[in-house]
Amino acid sequence: MGKQDAIELEGTVTELLPNAMFRVAVPSGHEILATLAGNMRRNRIRVLAGDRVNVEVSPYDLTRGRITFRHKN
Repeated sequence: MGKQDAIELEGTVTELLPNAMFRVAVPSGHEILATLAGNMRRNRIRVLAGDRVNVEVSPYDLTRGRITFRHKN
């Protein structure tokens, strides 16, 4: 998925799932199933429930995405 065709959303992590998956609630009321982006894994950035994150979503499947950034609280 290239950077130009991804949709960038901001949401809140609501649930931690197995296999490094996360459930992210976005302000529109939808929930996205997301994984960590490669640079977040490489730099060992921890994501916990309640964290505000940026999620990249494909325009073809709006229910799955990739967490690209964790905001400082």
